[in-house]
Amino acid sequence: QLQEQQEEIENMMNAVFKGVFVHRYRDVVPEIRAICMEELGTWMRSYAASFLTDGYLKYIGWTLHDKQREVRLQCVKALQGLYCHQDTAAHMELFTSRFKTRMVSMVLDKEPDVAVEVVKLLTLMLENMEEVLTEEDCQSVYPVVYVSSRALASAAGLFLYRRLLDPQREAGREPSHDGDNRIFFRLLLAFFIESELHEHAAYLVDSLWDCAGPRLRDWETISALLLEESPAEGLVDRQEKALVEILAASVVQAAEGQPPVGRGPAKKVTGL
Repeated sequence: QLQEQQEEIENMMNAVFKGVFVHRYRDVVPEIRAICMEELGTWMRSYAASFLTDGYLKYIGWTLHDKQREVRLQCVKALQGLYCHQDTAAHMELFTSRFKTRMVSMVLDKEPDVAVEVVKLLTLMLENMEEVLTEEDCQSVYPVVYVSSRALASAAGLFLYRRLLDPQREAGREPSHDGDNRIFFRLLLAFFIESELHEHAAYLVDSLWDCAGPRLRDWETISALLLEESPAEGLVDRQEKALVEILAASVVQAAEGQPPVGRGPAKKVTGL
């Protein structure tokens, strides 16, 4: 009897979905399309057994191409709610393979607030779906740490930290303050030198400040690395120069607490 009632309810839900949602998710009014995507994400989280399937997920994938900012934003937020848990992310393999290219391309979305949420989404995918993002996918996100929007650069900074710079990302490694920070700075130097944007150390530091500020303020480890003379442990000239630039940018950031020139929200004009 319970099974029959459950089937009856699911048939009713399916009729409502086909009679209302399927028509309204393409409504001419952007707000209605956005509400459809928001609610579909809610249904998938609250009733995964029925709604977290490729037959429903495809609607979110298609709507990632919507021309209106708020609709794309609701699609990305709905996906964040699914990729943020490993148990729901496990149902997303086919969807990911079909729509990952679109999601990665949206890092360059013309609307900065959409791009911020996309980078956060990719960070969740990085954390909850093993090996789903290729190195090529990640290379699309790394340069964003140098953009002028602080919110977007900070989101990319967290992605970069989790993917490349976190010394404890290797499973089973015992944390060790000095050792970890040495590893962090060596990884950071490798990234900074390879990105060949040395005049922008302040932007890189600012992007990482929220997620790796305590490491960047570890003056003791930075000094030890700069003073190390052992050929095995010491830095080559190019690394030393880059580390001095990072040190200078970190000191300025710690002292002033302000993002570098050209980054951050526009300042309000006070009274003349």
